[in-house]
Amino acid sequence: MAKTAAECTTMMEIRENIDRVDSALMALFAERWSFIGRAAEIKAGLGIPADVPERVRQVRDNARRNAEALGLDGAFYEEVWAQLIQRAIAYEKAQLGEA
Repeated sequence: MAKTAAECTTMMEIRENIDRVDSALMALFAERWSFIGRAAEIKAGLGIPADVPERVRQVRDNARRNAEALGLDGAFYEEVWAQLIQRAIAYEKAQLGEA
């Protein structure tokens, strides 16, 4: 059953809820990845390269700002997003024949 952290009184409840959140995160990552695939298709038609440094900076800045707004470590989440971006660019390069 979904509970907040404060409502959990046992480690079993903590673990169940962490697993629930992890599953929800994976669903969001899958949705995010669907947009990466579509971006590659659109970029191919427009002649846009996989790596657009200005956009990379925007996404990293957004990650930091969003994390900090929630009281999280902005630098850590910016680095997590940097890895997501790196993987997305590699995928797009392969799709666009840039690899």
